[in-house]
Amino acid sequence: MRVQRGIWALTVAVFAAGCGGGTGDGPATTGKDLKAISGGVHLAVIPKGTTHEFWKSIHAGAVKAQREFEAQGVPVKITWKGPIREDDREQQIQVVEGFLSQGVNGLVLAPLDASALVRPVQEAKQAGIPTVVIDSALASQDAVSFVATDNEKGGALAADRLGALLGGKGRVLVLRYQEGSASTEAREKGFLDRLKAQYPGVQVVSADQYAGPTRDTAKRASENLLNRFGNQIEGIFTPNESSTAGMLLALQDVGKAGQVKFVGFDSSEAFVTAMRSKQLDGVVLQNPFEMGYRGVKTMVAHLRGESIEARVDTGVTIVTPENLDSAEAKALLNPPLAEFLP
Repeated sequence: MRVQRGIWALTVAVFAAGCGGGTGDGPATTGKDLKAISGGVHLAVIPKGTTHEFWKSIHAGAVKAQREFEAQGVPVKITWKGPIREDDREQQIQVVEGFLSQGVNGLVLAPLDASALVRPVQEAKQAGIPTVVIDSALASQDAVSFVATDNEKGGALAADRLGALLGGKGRVLVLRYQEGSASTEAREKGFLDRLKAQYPGVQVVSADQYAGPTRDTAKRASENLLNRFGNQIEGIFTPNESSTAGMLLALQDVGKAGQVKFVGFDSSEAFVTAMRSKQLDGVVLQNPFEMGYRGVKTMVAHLRGESIEARVDTGVTIVTPENLDSAEAKALLNPPLAEFLP
């Protein structure tokens, strides 16, 4: 089913209205000493997928939070499980339902579809299992907090970078990620709204094509777009790791890498290499490590009966070839994965 794009502009506002710090329905253990819970607290951390570097960073952040609790004598266990592909809604729903049957104490969930995961989260709430949503908004009032990037701001940062590189005029295309993904839809909206408001001389020649869930699907979609518009454009924006990777490969294959101004989203070693070789002009960076860390911290605080924020902003910035070696950029580009993951 095609999702109307305009709905996601309201998603975070609706979500926040229903979150209310520390007021969501929780399990019977809420407000008690977690040491008194038989076997300690068991949290399920459920990403959209398990292959991208982004999700590995979230996993590492969640493990850091778990270890900190262990060091304090607070018995917290996390189980990491999600679908392999980021378009497998049914598998993510099954993962959530499987955890509900296990009777976990809380869910830390990155919903790969803002609507498809509404029912499972509602069922979790009815079972006394609270949910902290991370990364991508849910079109529901049933979660207790939303821990994520300001994705519209991230899209606007990309528009500012591309608009400046083009001197305020030129033709660009946007390769969207996937319908139903609230986080990337917000980035796309932020990008297009900022261009329209601040860079009227920049024309968007295509903004209705989707990369799909993997680097390979993104590469095929990018090849199709470059075949149609490659000789007409001066700029490109892609809103996540896999779409950026696919577009970069497609540009390299046709010899246009470095000839078209290109701003992407998220980080990988390939993107750093591409920026150093002037084939990529910037990437908007979230802080997925912090997202996983704060997601677990927020859920444990809720289970302890503490007041929590309805919306936790984990920050967003843009890294370019010019600031690539700054301390801030290095920290975001090189999260301590090896320290927390096997």
